[in-house]
Amino acid sequence: MQQPAFVLVRPQMGENIGAAARAMWNFGLERMRMVDPRDGWPNPRAVALASGAGRLLDEAGIFDSLADAVGDCDYVFATTARGRGLTKPVVTPERAMEQARAMIGQGRRVAVLFGPERAGLENDDIVRANAIISVPVNPGFASLNLAQCVLLTAYEWRRQSSGILPERMEMAGAEPASALEVEKLAEHYETRLDEAGFFFPQTKAEGMKRTLRNLWSRMPLTRSDVQVFHGMLRQLTRRPGGEQ
Repeated sequence: MQQPAFVLVRPQMGENIGAAARAMWNFGLERMRMVDPRDGWPNPRAVALASGAGRLLDEAGIFDSLADAVGDCDYVFATTARGRGLTKPVVTPERAMEQARAMIGQGRRVAVLFGPERAGLENDDIVRANAIISVPVNPGFASLNLAQCVLLTAYEWRRQSSGILPERMEMAGAEPASALEVEKLAEHYETRLDEAGFFFPQTKAEGMKRTLRNLWSRMPLTRSDVQVFHGMLRQLTRRPGGEQ
């Protein structure tokens, strides 16, 4: 799958470069580029922090200038936490990665710029970008670590992927109960509660039964759950001598 290039502009600490590579790989991104890393390249500290994402560092593009790093790109985002006095669209990471995915789907090449740790991107860097990514952080403490910013943006890219469900049920080997099994469970409880005089007064009985049926249908029961509920009711209604 085509994907954006993440460009680290004048990164300072090898540890942050390695952590950024690890964050990218967590979310399936592998196109890293670097512009004039302060401590040169390769950097053993970056390799140590990258953990299992060392391949990204091995294949990273190293450039002397930002112009060279984004020269083949059609659209560039710049991440910054501060107002820059520049007239540009300002988008959240979520919106930026939504736009990036759409553009890449059209065959366009996209890059995202991340600035050096000390002060972030300079205005001379940002003027090369088409839009600004601003993370909605605490305005009283807006500074993000380089790897944190990479992680947030990479997460939003991954979240835009088709097939990523916003919610799922982890069954852990269990099987969902069938409609018939839930129906039999509801009948069991209704019968026993009726025998115990629970549905009283008679004028409210039908409404109470309907509420109970709705409760069972609303619960995501497994077959094991149904068996447990049956067993609980049998035990509670067991008479002296073992009869039910």
